[in-house]
Amino acid sequence: MRIIKRIGKFLGCSFLILLLVGALVLGFYFIKWNSISKNNLALLDKPAKELISKGFTYRDLNKNGKLDIYEDKREPVESRIDDLISQMQLDEKAGLLFITMIAMNPDGGISDVPTFKDPLTFAFDANSTYVAAKKMNHFNILQSPSDPLVLIKWNNNIQKLAERTRLGIPVTIASDPRHGVRDNPGAGIESTLFSEWPSSLGLAATRDSSLVADFGRIVNQEYRSVGIRLALGPVADLATEPRWGRISDTFGEDATLSAKMTAAYVNGMQGDSLNNKSVACMTKHFTGGGPQKDGWDAHFANGKEQVYPGNNFEYHLIPFEAAMKSNTAQIMTYYGIPVGQTSEEVAFGFNKDIITGLLRTKYGYDGVVCSDWGIVSDMLVKPASDWGMEGATPKEKVAKILDAGSDMFGGEALPELVIELVNEGKIKEERLDISVRRILRDKFDLGLFDEPYLSESDADILRNELFLSKGAEAQRRSLTLLKNENSTLPLAKSSKVYLQGFNEELKLSAGTFVDNPEDADFIILKLNTPFEPSNGSILERFFKQGRLDFPQRKKEDLLKLIKTKPTITVLTIDRPPVAPDINRASSAVIADFFSSEEIILKMIFGEFRPSGKLPLEIPSSMQAVEEQLEDVPYDSKNPMYPFGHGLSY
Repeated sequence: MRIIKRIGKFLGCSFLILLLVGALVLGFYFIKWNSISKNNLALLDKPAKELISKGFTYRDLNKNGKLDIYEDKREPVESRIDDLISQMQLDEKAGLLFITMIAMNPDGGISDVPTFKDPLTFAFDANSTYVAAKKMNHFNILQSPSDPLVLIKWNNNIQKLAERTRLGIPVTIASDPRHGVRDNPGAGIESTLFSEWPSSLGLAATRDSSLVADFGRIVNQEYRSVGIRLALGPVADLATEPRWGRISDTFGEDATLSAKMTAAYVNGMQGDSLNNKSVACMTKHFTGGGPQKDGWDAHFANGKEQVYPGNNFEYHLIPFEAAMKSNTAQIMTYYGIPVGQTSEEVAFGFNKDIITGLLRTKYGYDGVVCSDWGIVSDMLVKPASDWGMEGATPKEKVAKILDAGSDMFGGEALPELVIELVNEGKIKEERLDISVRRILRDKFDLGLFDEPYLSESDADILRNELFLSKGAEAQRRSLTLLKNENSTLPLAKSSKVYLQGFNEELKLSAGTFVDNPEDADFIILKLNTPFEPSNGSILERFFKQGRLDFPQRKKEDLLKLIKTKPTITVLTIDRPPVAPDINRASSAVIADFFSSEEIILKMIFGEFRPSGKLPLEIPSSMQAVEEQLEDVPYDSKNPMYPFGHGLSY
């Protein structure tokens, strides 16, 4: 008993010591964070004043008390750019070339000192470090507060911070997609603020480019209402390799269809030309990230090779050509090495043949080119994706990217390396000016220099009935009926159904829900495409890639259930599943591209007729998948369902 007491006392003392040490360490860091914030804010000037010159009201961004050309919205954009570049110092030019992730406080305040209310605030530098110390003004937001006023408040706070820099260059806020796939870490962000749509695959299944243009126009308004002015999309890659983990972001495997949808998206988001009502598009990932060797994604080392066994490199350019014809403001390159396609085996972001030779020279593209996130330095969620440059220093990689012809560094905050390269004579400042001009042009065209602030009333547009109904329409039209044996569907509204794979709180608009399959007239089974879990980096563990077939034990359990009663199987497709046995055993099969469960059930019970057409083929076996050529569309032997398949009632 005495020993037990001693052990308890020892453990109690140890816990208190650990608690004390933890408190001291945390206290040290909070003092440090506050000190960093104070020093950063000391670098800033007062906010810009509104002044009047000969009856014209302007914002005195450089605080010199007079109207400069770049402050005058009546002047041509190129003249404003010339004036601003002439006033910019080297560190301001370098900061302009970087875009990275940033945090905000849960109340919309500047995130300078982390808060336990949102652990993401611990993951990034202070807002003032990026803006005041590093002179950066492009940021990718990851958080998704449920209250739009939080985003509006943060937009105004970060813009006010930027206004206090020497020249008052405004911030461009960017975001990954927030409207489609709900479970897509690393590629999309779940949000409750906006209208709900199917995935890009689902939009392609509608075959309606005017609907996609409507989607772009609605996303534009919703983004602008909270300050997002740069969309990290559309994805113009082609889903020619069915194992690849980014397929749900694409418009499928057909280049003509993808080109049509990509152009519609860009036109909807930007309008006829980039202006103060636009959201700029960063079309990705040039020259097409789909033909991944064995389907492994190029974020990670095992997927660094993009291969073209079908000699089909140019096919993957077709959607990007459509985006450029639609004047996409920006283009992002991907991570992979285009094996055998260029004079050196380096990834797209480092590849001069791709950026300067193909994009700049052949296509004459003069918009902003940005590398994908984290090809120079390691990120918290993954090591640097520096394929072909693994042995180089970060400074050497930065020099290589600039020499290749790129303008911006995605997911990086290293302007000091650009400054060093210029001071060492390895990069000319005139080279920076070329990229600075392209980047500033977008900021001026978007009207950010003239009015970067929002009002609370801007949020009134969100969740309106028109936007919600249009999203619901797209979900309905994306649903694709693959099989309907003996006219199983639509079900009679009196049918008793057993649901598996659905939300337990789901309410049926028709039919009766039963707890046991034996009591049902029909089983409705919802399945996600299988994948191979990874033990790699944090981000890699979230990626759904690898095999497409169900493990044997799982498949046996599913077939046992299906054989209990006539079954309607709903396949939620982020990648095409290989499920021939399940398909044969099911009475009806539906391809779902992330429509709501209520909408799926309404279709099953005949409240509307299915009209979707597959934007990719569904293979019949893993052998067929493995024998496909990564760069060639719809070349699977005897597919379970071909590209374009779709039934109706």
